[in-house]
Amino acid sequence: MRNYVPDIIICFIVIVTITIVRIVSQILHETLSDGPDLTAPQPEGAVPLQELSLSQLIDRKSREYSWLLRLMVNVFDYLCIFIPGVLIYKYSKRSKYLERSERSHLSSLVKFCFSGSDGADRPLDGASQSGGKGASGKRTTAQECALLCYCLFGLMGSYLTWGVLQEKIMTQEYEGPEKRKAHFKDSQFLVFSNRVLGFMITAVYLVAKRQFRHRAPLYKYSYASFSNIMSAWFQYEALKFVNFPTQVLAKSCKIIPVMMMGKIISRNKYEFYEYLTAIMISVGMIFFLTGSADESKASAMTTLTGVLLLTFYMIFDSFTSNWQGELFKSYSMSSIQMMCGVNLFSTLFTGASLAMQGGFYSSLVFAVDHPKFVIDCVILSISSAIGQLFIFYTIATFGAVVFTIIMTLRQAIAILLSCLIYQHRISFLGVLGVLIVFLAIFLRVYCNQRLRAIKQRHQAAQSGAGASAKPRINV
Repeated sequence: MRNYVPDIIICFIVIVTITIVRIVSQILHETLSDGPDLTAPQPEGAVPLQELSLSQLIDRKSREYSWLLRLMVNVFDYLCIFIPGVLIYKYSKRSKYLERSERSHLSSLVKFCFSGSDGADRPLDGASQSGGKGASGKRTTAQECALLCYCLFGLMGSYLTWGVLQEKIMTQEYEGPEKRKAHFKDSQFLVFSNRVLGFMITAVYLVAKRQFRHRAPLYKYSYASFSNIMSAWFQYEALKFVNFPTQVLAKSCKIIPVMMMGKIISRNKYEFYEYLTAIMISVGMIFFLTGSADESKASAMTTLTGVLLLTFYMIFDSFTSNWQGELFKSYSMSSIQMMCGVNLFSTLFTGASLAMQGGFYSSLVFAVDHPKFVIDCVILSISSAIGQLFIFYTIATFGAVVFTIIMTLRQAIAILLSCLIYQHRISFLGVLGVLIVFLAIFLRVYCNQRLRAIKQRHQAAQSGAGASAKPRINV
């Protein structure tokens, strides 16, 4: 007779953890909603405190440090995913749950999460992992130009649209019933909508291509997923304190934390020009911050908070790329599988947190009252998902260098568009900072290509010398 006790214990772990997190969130919600509103009297027609989400209550009670409190609550809510995962992993190891002869849907799911699949599909875009150009040698010049234009317009269109709408949603007011205007403030709902659409698109692709199995245990994606949603959350929150051009230029500084994470995680070694360009980018960013103060957000506290949020964004984002690189090396999955796995956990994390805080209800209420927000949110999510697919396709087709050049041009155009649409003012010192940053990026790309070409010629010369040194046998 089959033993159901292990399955019951696993289900019990999940239910108890979710219940505890839910109870604590509810207690915190009631504590904040019962107290007096310390910021301002409630206007006529305003939503009662009891109907607000936990995130909205935190904004009302403590505006200055609300981002920090919301961050702590979000991370606490993520525990309803992390804690059951850790406990189930420990229990399955100790009880040898995965080695049982009896199989069930639950045991298969646990095995897939912690052991991976037995077989492995061949990656569809191995060229993207090696930085190669795929089968570009078989294409004509006209086909090369057509594909390059396709990738260029795809990346530019999707990410420029994403950038403009990102700034609009987080900084502009939406007009609702009775001409009342309001800001949308729940950054986590935007992360959730982006990730759930990305997961659905990649899942459909994998099912259509029958690319179901690979060797990586599913839980390996959770680390990259957590850092990914944290970096996205910090990115959205930073727009409340700094303007969009500052955020775009700060992304160029990701090279610095990426190098640091590469040293820590992968023990990478870097050339002199890489350190030089990193210093140039830092100097350019300082010039830009000094010469692009936003009058609407011009206090020292808000500027410092914005820089701190952007720093956290870069740290988490650099960990994501390095961890994904290690997974590619260890398990050789395709980029679409990587995107699907990361988006799956991102959907679980953000969905669980929104459910615990009541964020789904408050966001849907805002959407009903502000139809234009729905359109912007849908287009934002679609452009984000399409942009990710174009990233993988461009790298697989033309390599990382062409992709870097296109994205650098996209950043420059994004800054220009933001300044034109939302009327940001940048002084001469700020413009000089932008030029220094982009000069450093192009210098980095040039030196990287130059060094790679020298190494290839050196290897070719060595192989040629070795071939000529072989003794000839006269017949």
